[in-house]
Amino acid sequence: MSEERIRTRRDFVKETSFGVAGMTLGLSAARDILPGSRRNSKVVLVRHKDVLDEEGAIDRPILEQMLDDAVTTLFGNDDPAACWNSLLKPTDVLGIKTNVYPPLPTLPELNEMLKQRAMAVGIPEEKISTRDRGVLQDPIFQNATALINARPLRAHDWSGIGGCIKNFILFDRPADWHDDSCADLGAIWNLPVCKGKCRLNILVAMTPLFHSIGPHRYAPDAIWQYKGMFVSTDPVAVDALGVKLMEEMRKAFYERPPRGGTSTKHVGLADTRHGLGVANLDEIELIKIGWMEDVLI
Repeated sequence: MSEERIRTRRDFVKETSFGVAGMTLGLSAARDILPGSRRNSKVVLVRHKDVLDEEGAIDRPILEQMLDDAVTTLFGNDDPAACWNSLLKPTDVLGIKTNVYPPLPTLPELNEMLKQRAMAVGIPEEKISTRDRGVLQDPIFQNATALINARPLRAHDWSGIGGCIKNFILFDRPADWHDDSCADLGAIWNLPVCKGKCRLNILVAMTPLFHSIGPHRYAPDAIWQYKGMFVSTDPVAVDALGVKLMEEMRKAFYERPPRGGTSTKHVGLADTRHGLGVANLDEIELIKIGWMEDVLI
């Protein structure tokens, strides 16, 4: 987490209104970006107003409760242990695909909780690896029978959104997937190293980066303390909702929302071209639990 204070929406509304120059993330109406699909998917959005303090420090017990509440709601079972036992089995070899983008990495506390849940199922610690870079050289990931995918939501100049779909780009050569706004990222999920293995997707929206210029630029003035997570078995559905959320954040913060910029077409194409999941918001069952202030979607 950046040492610079992450401001809340109220801070922005009270202190600033600001314009945008240069290349922007062009988020138009979600239904224009996200073509229709043929299936339904369930996504749980869980939020808690006290999970972060004003400086961005995590309250670990609250985060743990959020994770349990999201999983039990997703699977319709009040027993978190039963839910994890339905996702994983003791004989699994588990790769937890995280994200180490320095200004906004996957929460270390969340990574550790996911590992603990897997060990509680009975997976030995030596059969679990948590990694972002180097997954193809990691023997656990090379032999994985199960994957969990967890990464923060952020704007991205090449693909429009850095989300759960894009988080698997390191299962191949990333440079091979940048053409046409990273349009075919969904195809990565059909590679043998990961096809059919991902059991759970967590798009972390604690402090989403909803605008940036350049693929690796961190813009502290475009961070929102949203204090939430999207949880689903469907990576396309969580990313579709991430696109919508960033769009609504931009509307709320900018007097004139930026136009043009990078398309998020890979989210829709992951559905319509690659059959990975559901991108049409009308066919996603979104269950919102917890804190509802400024939920936006």
